[in-house]
Amino acid sequence: MDMRFTPDELAFRDQVRAFLQTELDPELARKVRLHQHLTKDDMEGWHARLHARGWLAGNWPTEFGGAGWTAIQRHIFEEESALAHAPRIVPFGIAMLGPVLQKFGSREQQDYWLPRILQGDDWWCQGYSEPGAGSDLAGLRCRAERQGDHYVINGQKTWTTLGQYANMIFCLVRTSTEGKKQEGISFLLIDMTTPGVTVRPIVLLDGTAEVNEVFFDDVRVPAENLVGEENQGWTYAKYLLTHERTNIAGVGFATAALDNLHRLARTQVHRGCPLAQDPFFASEIAAVEIELMAMSTTNLRMLSAAAQGQAPGIESSMLKIKGTQIRQRLDALTRRAYGGHALALPATGNEGQPQDADEVLAATATWLNNRKLSIYGGSNEIQRGIIAGALAKG
Repeated sequence: MDMRFTPDELAFRDQVRAFLQTELDPELARKVRLHQHLTKDDMEGWHARLHARGWLAGNWPTEFGGAGWTAIQRHIFEEESALAHAPRIVPFGIAMLGPVLQKFGSREQQDYWLPRILQGDDWWCQGYSEPGAGSDLAGLRCRAERQGDHYVINGQKTWTTLGQYANMIFCLVRTSTEGKKQEGISFLLIDMTTPGVTVRPIVLLDGTAEVNEVFFDDVRVPAENLVGEENQGWTYAKYLLTHERTNIAGVGFATAALDNLHRLARTQVHRGCPLAQDPFFASEIAAVEIELMAMSTTNLRMLSAAAQGQAPGIESSMLKIKGTQIRQRLDALTRRAYGGHALALPATGNEGQPQDADEVLAATATWLNNRKLSIYGGSNEIQRGIIAGALAKG
């Protein structure tokens, strides 16, 4: 695989850099860099700027209103956006539901929902995990009973990221208890303003409430909001999860974190010299950088294969494991670079902290929050089982 960018790809990178330079508000970039709370307006505003440029859905084909980028272009955009500290594109509509509707949805669903995702008419969240069904997602119990031209939903979802902003949720629900547990699951689109839907925030270790519990009490959903066929939702869920797990790898975010770590190693002094000159710390940076380079290559290979019509396989699980491990190692090294100051918790404020107190507290908040990376989207232990099972089958 030729890892050099072509002249066209280099020209595209220049376009992305120019766009970020002119369109990304410095104050918004500062908030992203310091991992501060982004408002709904912050995220929707950035989506609108990308949509106006035609770049919101780089992973979508042009026939559905996407940019139709190549795998390399998507890689370039993700990396440059992360390095510029642009807000991430909220993935639930663009990176998750969109591809499912394009592959399994009816023409009517595609014509209605896909433009609304691009235009920001709907904010989607994901209804997968439940209190008793996280990594064992097939054990979900949220029930949908068909009553005439509606489904009636009862049950609970949890860890619903940014659900407090959403007006729509795509859900896995149980429509049958016969056969294997995977065979009785369906994929429904639910309006969160429907009577019977309740959202309750969950406060996390870093003091934020970005995830929620969602309760359904006799919620009536039109049968036309069923995606694909009844009891075939597990197939659609697996397809979606390959996209989610690749996204969780976060090559761009890791690249930006590594860039910041190199900066800290040059400026933070330990025993009279910069950390970059400490052989032990420098060797740890080098080790994680090598792993990131290898993961980036694997990511490009998988994206290139997907662009040629090949379905993602165990590579998405491999990327999920390695990507989350790398990001957590970078978070830990960043805290080590700040030394004892990084012991402060975000909730304590910056009293008694150095001049770069905001960055120090951001490093601790990021380290705390990103402990979740190796758990959600199917824990890394589950991913190892998927890989082992696939290799055992040959």
